Amino acid sequence: MAFGKGHHLHLIDGSAFIFRAYHALPPLTRKSDGLPIGAVSGFCNMLQKYVEDSTGADAPTHVAVIFDKGSHTFRNDMYPEYKANREEMPEDLRPQIPLTRRATEAFNIACKEMEGYEADDIIATLAVQARNAGGRVTIISSDKDLMQLVGNGVEMLDAMKNRRIDREGVEEKFGVGPERVVDVQALAGDSVDNVPGAPGIGIKTAALLINEYGSLEELLDRAEEIKQPKRRETLIEKREQIELSKKLVQLDCETPLDFTLDDLEVRDPDPDTLLAFLTEMEFRTLTKRIADALDVEAPAIPEPTAPDPGEDSAPDWPAIDPSKYERVSDMKALQGWIDRITARGYVAVDTETTSLNEMQADLVGICLSIDPGEACYIPLGHKDGNADDLFGSDALLDGQIPMQDALDVLKPVLEDPAILKIGQNMKYDTKILANYDIAMAPIDDTMLMSYALYSGMHGHGMDTLAERYLSHTPIPIKDLLGTGKSAITFDRVPIDEAVKYAAEDADITLRLWHTFKPQLHRAKVTTVYETLERPLVPVLAQMERHGIKVDKDTLSRMSAAFAQKMAGLEAEIHELAGEKFNVGSPAQLGDILFDKMSLPGGKRGKNGKYSTPADVLEDLATEHDLPARVMDWRQVSKLKSTYTDALQDHIDPDTGRVHTSYVQTGASTGRLASTDPNLQNIPIRTEEGRRIREAFVAEDGNTLVALDYSQIELRILAHIADIPALKDAFRDGQDIHAMTASEMFDVSMDDMTPEIRRRAKAINFGVIYGISGFGLARNLRIPRADAQAFIDRYFERFPGIRTYMDDTVAFAKDHGFVQTLFGRKIHTPEISAKGPRAGFARRAAINAPIQGTAADIIRRAMIRMPDAIADLPCKMLLQVHDELLFEVSDGAEDKVIETARKVMEEAARPALHLDVPLVVDAGRGANWAQAH
Repeated sequence: MAFGKGHHLHLIDGSAFIFRAYHALPPLTRKSDGLPIGAVSGFCNMLQKYVEDSTGADAPTHVAVIFDKGSHTFRNDMYPEYKANREEMPEDLRPQIPLTRRATEAFNIACKEMEGYEADDIIATLAVQARNAGGRVTIISSDKDLMQLVGNGVEMLDAMKNRRIDREGVEEKFGVGPERVVDVQALAGDSVDNVPGAPGIGIKTAALLINEYGSLEELLDRAEEIKQPKRRETLIEKREQIELSKKLVQLDCETPLDFTLDDLEVRDPDPDTLLAFLTEMEFRTLTKRIADALDVEAPAIPEPTAPDPGEDSAPDWPAIDPSKYERVSDMKALQGWIDRITARGYVAVDTETTSLNEMQADLVGICLSIDPGEACYIPLGHKDGNADDLFGSDALLDGQIPMQDALDVLKPVLEDPAILKIGQNMKYDTKILANYDIAMAPIDDTMLMSYALYSGMHGHGMDTLAERYLSHTPIPIKDLLGTGKSAITFDRVPIDEAVKYAAEDADITLRLWHTFKPQLHRAKVTTVYETLERPLVPVLAQMERHGIKVDKDTLSRMSAAFAQKMAGLEAEIHELAGEKFNVGSPAQLGDILFDKMSLPGGKRGKNGKYSTPADVLEDLATEHDLPARVMDWRQVSKLKSTYTDALQDHIDPDTGRVHTSYVQTGASTGRLASTDPNLQNIPIRTEEGRRIREAFVAEDGNTLVALDYSQIELRILAHIADIPALKDAFRDGQDIHAMTASEMFDVSMDDMTPEIRRRAKAINFGVIYGISGFGLARNLRIPRADAQAFIDRYFERFPGIRTYMDDTVAFAKDHGFVQTLFGRKIHTPEISAKGPRAGFARRAAINAPIQGTAADIIRRAMIRMPDAIADLPCKMLLQVHDELLFEVSDGAEDKVIETARKVMEEAARPALHLDVPLVVDAGRGANWAQAH
């Protein structure tokens, strides 16, 4: 029977299910091979609960789970910055996305997605079709963008809160009915999806305006009537932006579907198919529950033969019970803990503070643990958060030891070389205590132990590790601090609540230490942890505390100069176009390029507008100056917004310096990541990008000195793949790219041209990252067949590289990881994946030993550097991939360069003797640009 009156369609927002499942459950992995499956497990449980609850009068007759397919949709053609603010998908979630599709199909539920359209558009189209056919529709989602569909037989259900959203619910959310939701959204914009909207107008104001004028179009046509000057000017000046915003938030209710409502009829699951999938995922509990529900026998799931990572956990540990932790409120109790710590020889330590910014944070309390289940919290800086004024009182609460008295007796313990201090992310606690003149050492760090053991398999935060290896969910910090504008700092948390949260951290950390410490030896990564991870912590802490001076006036001048250059480029672009238009509007630019100027390659998106992404402009730039100037304008615009404007906010008000934070566990290969701000992504390939480094300056009487490894990854490749020609070239100090060109193209060094050398350079560096013929063709702007021929010839001349690649991939498939030359393990859980992920996993596995070995070498150099330069007037400030930056007293540059270069060039020894020399280039200057 065709879908019609009496039928009920359920439309499930698949992405919402996935992300709720991912964030609600611990990051589990399949024990047999390490494949991440936590989100899949949660997704399956949610589907099973949905099936169980879908009974009675409200049961669906038709159902589908709707997914997003890819990130590029017709809205990106309208506005390339659409959803540009979205964070990258977590690495461990990416391989689970296709598994959720398989799960949906295993439950015998229709699974639908479409290229170029968002899931919301498919839901909108189906909802309208079902409503027009006389049926009912329930959209299972809480996504506000879908609320424009509510009414006339369409409602929403927030399954997590079991709350239905009808017309009244929409009016409560937006202040208008569903038919005007898009008007309000167009004005208010959306920071999550990067919909610009009208600056300064929020949901409430937007609703007031729409209710007064009836519609967005009427409001914009009568904007001159608005009494408030700023609001009136915004609506007039930003009209085009607001109209674009409405197009972005308006759902497409006419998506060209390749299926019908009748294809979504509810079907019972096939027990064999469903249980086979659950068994493959190794979901033991869910498999048994569903088998019981289907009244069939559950298939057996064999236990993995590999040892459980948590097998060393002591079985007689008491349960984690925050109510049993001790509050230390006087010196006698504190001394009792100190005596026990001294007798034990180790202690888990954690600090509680007012901020995650170590340079600005105040110490609030310290927690300790020496036995699982036995922990304490020492409150030191809690204030009265219940005072009558808005921010509470600054008066300290009673029942706290005076901070300096407590620190005076703790300092000898925390600095005692005979007592091991154990923590999770000890760099943070080290920096906090350094602010109070405590040099905590020696340390053990459970986060870094996990990283050495399981790099590439899962995250290494304490919550993740506790849930995964202790089967315990810690108290969420938001339960104490709240969220949003009403959030408080930890010094306002009631002490009794702080005891439970803080002492639990120390207890969990100690248990993780007992779990991981023996595993280091069993997994043969003790050397990695002891020589590359643990000793780097104090080095990074000191670098971060030093920071680097940034001249705010220079940044301001650059911002002004960039703004002026953008204006000049706009004028030049308008002259080339023969008319004025909004350079930042892809739609207007497309009309100019392809309609007015009739340039080739114009393609209209589903919205009827031309697409003008960077690759299109790159191709057109060879034929006309206008697209080249637009590319220049876009580049300058990004430099201004991302760097010269944003960096000013990161200058510490007390030091006048920028204090980036380095994350040791940010990349599976061992590469350090720089955050808050990221100083490793400052562009250096363009003149404007390099100029940004001019704002990073030395203090008066000092010079910045930069030392940079020369082509270190190519040198490692020559060694690891055993390429005689490359090794000889590096030993003889030859131009490696010219040598490669000579080998590949049979051209003598005397007849070498810059173009031939450029092609060889592109291949040399591309091979390290597994570049394809398509990628090389794009880089060199040559036909794909020619590019592939170059790559094929490269492997013919250097067959050892192909052998290395094949052997590395085979090793990864056999063992589930690859290794650097120093023994670092990088796990490769997706190496046996199918489809596009297989290519990515293969390239990552090939690159990891090379990039990881380079990362290990510079870590070894950094660890040795403090002792080497201890007697020199200088400080190590930054690490940017293969470069180290120092601040040196004037006159000492030569000695520092000589000393640091020796450390860096000999960093691999004695553990590793490379077949090629490591070479370090050096530069100096008053600012970073001059030194590089």
